[in-house]
Amino acid sequence: MMMHLAGKNVIVVGLGVTGLSCVRYLLEKGANVSALDTRSALKHELNISVTLGPIELDALLMADLVVLSPGISRREPAIANALVKGIQVIGDIELFAQANCKPVLAITGSNGKSTVTMLLAQMLAQDSMKYVVGGNVGTPALELLDDEYDWVVLELSSFQLESTFSLKPYAATVLNISEDHIDMHGSLQAYRAAKMHIYRGAVHSLANRDDPQTWNAETAPDLTFGLSESPVGVGYDEPNQCITLDGRPLFSIRGTLLTGAHNILNIQAAAGLAHFAGVSTEAMRLACLEFKGLPHRCQLVAEKQGVRWINDSKATNVGACVAAVEGIAGNTAGRLILIAGGDGKGADFSPLREVLHRYVALVITLGKDGHKIAALGTTSKHVNSLTEAVNHAASVTKAGDVVLLSPACASLDMFDNYMHRGDVFQQAVEELAA
Repeated sequence: MMMHLAGKNVIVVGLGVTGLSCVRYLLEKGANVSALDTRSALKHELNISVTLGPIELDALLMADLVVLSPGISRREPAIANALVKGIQVIGDIELFAQANCKPVLAITGSNGKSTVTMLLAQMLAQDSMKYVVGGNVGTPALELLDDEYDWVVLELSSFQLESTFSLKPYAATVLNISEDHIDMHGSLQAYRAAKMHIYRGAVHSLANRDDPQTWNAETAPDLTFGLSESPVGVGYDEPNQCITLDGRPLFSIRGTLLTGAHNILNIQAAAGLAHFAGVSTEAMRLACLEFKGLPHRCQLVAEKQGVRWINDSKATNVGACVAAVEGIAGNTAGRLILIAGGDGKGADFSPLREVLHRYVALVITLGKDGHKIAALGTTSKHVNSLTEAVNHAASVTKAGDVVLLSPACASLDMFDNYMHRGDVFQQAVEELAA
């Protein structure tokens, strides 16, 4: 049921891209809107009351509704106390869900969300279906409401999902679960619980059969995907490089530009959701052939003197780094050099230990928590900058080797964001002697 917003006192907390979309939407609905942002030097041109600096409980208690931007934790003391006092706190996806009347294909997980989201969109496009894409990637969800479409493809973060209760996707998936944003959620259990909200009211569900944490405890998934053999669900026939469905060939992925086991899982997940949406198998196949992948996600940025340089700056958690190392190691003739480190967000790095010892010849560490990765006991070198890391890697590599930037950490201790980090890496590689 759509809540009545006209005349309500609504406070938007956080004025990033999503927060600004919330302000515009709420004003259109006739709400009395004000905003808070913790950045004391933020410049804006909003014609509403904006308070900059620490979030104060007294301000929140004046609201009928608080709309929280993604990335601002509900555990923030003022927010948590407002919830205890009975103030309703939601996010942009809840506002979207109450207004949207078109079927939603919803994707979450610790890693691979954007790749699956954009590949699924390309599959829909290949079948001439009208769709829009947004949420945690691209366009904020509220800005999609005025478009003409048959399907909504939403990438959703744990922050967006934990404050959402009205979204009832036509099909939903949790791709995988590994430690991430523990500093914001407090525990792996709380983080996973937020992800599980995506299954609420879903008509169809898709889960990773090799990762039990992606399963809804209340109901079994309608379809599973995974690299393990199974007579049911979405599978992979490795000798024939074929995606299967219930043991039968679905489409070949020969010639796809996505490589590594983690990307086979991404293709399977996109195919499973596309299957629910009625996309033809030929459209799925063509989309996989044309899809070039996304920047900063296992992106080959250069090959110099036989050494491949791969930018996986989007690997902001341990699980993403493990997936990248395992996926690339199988396609590497020489040694694998890993550049890792940054802000670990309170994560446990121990799951990296085995893959580092098994696949990585040298790990070059940097950033706030780089020393924790170096302490895992593999051969390592600590540096003070990403450019220094690239130059050191260049001095020890030879033809056939691969240098992989897959930090297993957030970037904000040294960079504006993961894109900035990836761009610095690419620039440093480009400046190496040809």
